[in-house]
Amino acid sequence: MTEARGRARHRRRGKAMVIGVPAVLATAGVLAYGTAFGVFGADARAGATAAEAPAWARAVADGFASVDALGQKGTYGGRDGRTVTVRTLAELERYATAPEPYVIVVAGTITMNPTGKEIKVTSDKTVVGSGTSGHIVGGGFFLGQGVHNVIIRNLTIRDAYQGIWNDKDHDFDAIQMDGAHHVWIDHNDLRHMADGLIDSRKDTTYVTVSWNRLGNNNKTFGIGWTENVTADLTIHHNWFRETEQRNPSTDNVAHAHLYNNLLQDDPGTNITSSYGNYARGRTRMVLENSVFQGVNNPVIKDGTAALVQRGSIFSGTTGRNESGGTAFDPRSYYPYTLDPAAEVPALLKSGTGPRSSIGTASTASPTVAAAPTVLTVAKDGSGRFTGVQKAVDAVPAGNTSRVVIRVAPGVYRETVKIPSNKPQVTIEGTGGSRKDTVIVEGHASGMTRPDGSGTYGTGGSATVAVEADDFQARNLTVSNDFDEAANRNLNGHQAVALRTAADRVLLDGVIVSGDQDTLLLDTAAKDRVGRVYVTGSYVIGNVDFVFGRATAVIDRSILTLKKRWDGTSAGYLTAPSTPAGRKGFLITRSTVNGDVTAGSFHLGRPWHAGGDATLSPQTTVRETVLSAAVKPTPWSDMSGFPWKADRFAEYRNTGPGSGPSNENRPHLTAAQAATQDTAAWLGDWTPTTG
Repeated sequence: MTEARGRARHRRRGKAMVIGVPAVLATAGVLAYGTAFGVFGADARAGATAAEAPAWARAVADGFASVDALGQKGTYGGRDGRTVTVRTLAELERYATAPEPYVIVVAGTITMNPTGKEIKVTSDKTVVGSGTSGHIVGGGFFLGQGVHNVIIRNLTIRDAYQGIWNDKDHDFDAIQMDGAHHVWIDHNDLRHMADGLIDSRKDTTYVTVSWNRLGNNNKTFGIGWTENVTADLTIHHNWFRETEQRNPSTDNVAHAHLYNNLLQDDPGTNITSSYGNYARGRTRMVLENSVFQGVNNPVIKDGTAALVQRGSIFSGTTGRNESGGTAFDPRSYYPYTLDPAAEVPALLKSGTGPRSSIGTASTASPTVAAAPTVLTVAKDGSGRFTGVQKAVDAVPAGNTSRVVIRVAPGVYRETVKIPSNKPQVTIEGTGGSRKDTVIVEGHASGMTRPDGSGTYGTGGSATVAVEADDFQARNLTVSNDFDEAANRNLNGHQAVALRTAADRVLLDGVIVSGDQDTLLLDTAAKDRVGRVYVTGSYVIGNVDFVFGRATAVIDRSILTLKKRWDGTSAGYLTAPSTPAGRKGFLITRSTVNGDVTAGSFHLGRPWHAGGDATLSPQTTVRETVLSAAVKPTPWSDMSGFPWKADRFAEYRNTGPGSGPSNENRPHLTAAQAATQDTAAWLGDWTPTTG
């Protein structure tokens, strides 16, 4: 939409710049898709989910789009309706304009006719691209007055450009919203339109725009067209590249929260930025940890606007860079976690835009997409099963599609084993908090089995044992409550809460709680790979409470150090037993804390299981907040094996427990750190909820 107050300069009229698709999902992107809670804040909102909707369709928005307001409880799109796959304009328009909720999977390129057509999307819709194949060419979407609860994700919307750079005649937007509310625009590639890429107008509010690529455009992202000051928007983790103006232009917005965005104006091109982030009118803006590269007038404000800046990086910028006034505290509205500004360019270049791992395509047109099997568990008998293991037993051996076991709030005292012939199982709690659904037992290594067949052993003590690939757990607690004090004379206090011995295991928003040997991250055999990704979770224990030979990433989680049964403070966070040539444990962007004595805990020690000298244990702790509980010499020998002979290192940790590099506290170099990140650890696996 043309903006009367804007200023534009004539620029390139050439064809669209090609914006690539990320090969590996950045970790913060997993959070944007997989969770609706802040790692250090409140838990996710629970909500009903239609059985027909695939698991990825249950993702809900963060930011202002997650706020309950105007009679709408967050933004979840069409998850309560059918899932259909469309390949033609007629099919897309039929379902997008229908009164019922739908998840609409765009599987292919759909060209708008006539050029500039904007489909009038109605409420309760998710429009999502199938992998990277979902393209909308020559037009876009319109959300009118009162339209709400809409998600637009994983699409490429492009090429409505009519050959006039500062086009005032063709109002051809990728996404235009006039008076809508609760909208989530996520992981799209928006480029080369005749007018705006995104126009948020006429009091449109409760909007989150995240993880998008916006490029090769003049009037990129305009917000306003009103004298009212009522709109609330969150704009985070977006990559603006080769865009002239409105990056965004934010006019009369009550609360504009911009963080972890990248604005990039490359030298030597035919597009030159006019300005970057603009707080206009009576806008109140908070701008955090963003990066501006080569941008002219990177941050500007009107005299009537309030703009608070903190933590951003400016490289090669010129002109105005302004702030002033009092804005607001975003955390009073919703939880969020900032990425370090220095990491933003790499994070966004790998993680923005459409992802290959979301959506499904089929041969029919249109079709109801294949849905996961859903099994329900409730102690009161209101579900299909009263125990979790009973639901696992009902999963057919050799199943080829995902089975979701939804467990109602309650305490389930039982052991659960997912055998290796039952892959693609998800166990998820349905409560409002991960604390509401608890699976707990109290076995320890030295305890005798009820059948008298011997002791449990460490692995056999697990409350939950995962031996099947592609397992997922979310929004629940797994605990081992073995009473060490009452069994102080027992030989073998190792008591595992959760054991994994499989590949591609995702633990999302869980609590894993115990004392010694809480979380055993293992593999099916020494020569087998076992990758685990733990995100947005809590792990609690005291001695070697993250251990094993898996290749595991613990990201944006809290590792809580716990006192021993006798009240003493002493322990070890990790005990990796990594085979040579493999990657071990990576703890990144997390927090290590606990109510224990200062300087009483090591970060890890090398576990050469069975005295195996061929092992090469590895733990890397990077960009993590370390409490004072961590020892100044954070690594320790174990069973005669020196830690210095194995692979233990830190990188850019903070907090009172961090310390400078020395011979007893090695730090990675920047070059080494570039090879020790989530993408390097997980390889060709991109964790997604599904």
